[in-house]
Amino acid sequence: MNKIKLNYLHNNSVAQITLCSPKGNVLDSNMMEELLIVFKEFKNNSDLKVITFEGEGYHFSFGASVEEHKKENAATMLKQFHSLFYAVIDMGIPSIAKISGQCLGGGLELALVCNILFADKTAKLGQPEIVLGVFPPPASLILPMKIGNARAEEFLITGKTITAVEGMQMGFVNDVFESKEELNSKVDDYIQKYFLPRSASSLRYAVKASRTMFNHILENKLKVLENIYTKELMETLDANEGINSFLEKRKPLWQNK
Repeated sequence: MNKIKLNYLHNNSVAQITLCSPKGNVLDSNMMEELLIVFKEFKNNSDLKVITFEGEGYHFSFGASVEEHKKENAATMLKQFHSLFYAVIDMGIPSIAKISGQCLGGGLELALVCNILFADKTAKLGQPEIVLGVFPPPASLILPMKIGNARAEEFLITGKTITAVEGMQMGFVNDVFESKEELNSKVDDYIQKYFLPRSASSLRYAVKASRTMFNHILENKLKVLENIYTKELMETLDANEGINSFLEKRKPLWQNK
């Protein structure tokens, strides 16, 4: 695999996934395909107790490929991206995101679908899709469930970027550590205390039980937002202008339609 690294730790009971596509670990179609392949393997691995996600280098992920957001690619890209979320639901394996540096757009959505989010103080979190004239379907469902509509709406509609401490105050980051080194050490301690002593089978039932409404909403509403995105939003002038202006490194010229 070229875009992710997979290591098994603690007698193969922990799967460590590292996004590795310098410098921003962008979630392009190749990386997503590699993730789907390992997710399929994980489902049939009865000894796996937890999956961790992190980014190689300074950043977790800049997000999904903007090039693949272009109108002609958007439907294929979203279908593949959303397959990651359905796969996480299907696996039911506990998951932890370890966030350093920029964690934006689709990168933050990948982190948000995890059960637990830990970060260090370098982390910058945001759903900046509105800056490009679009919106993030998974985050639009997950954030309201995790932190409530009032906070989620402001975050999604403004596209602002926040710190890890602010993310913890909002309620979707579980803890923040001083450095990436401390993050790695503390998360390993956490796994040894709370996951390794447990039954892998029972953990999966616990995840699915605790996510009864979460999974129901994603399974039933993500496709609805995907259709709005591809069949309505991408037919507007401004959504296409937002994507194109970013790729052309210029300010968007909105026509408000």
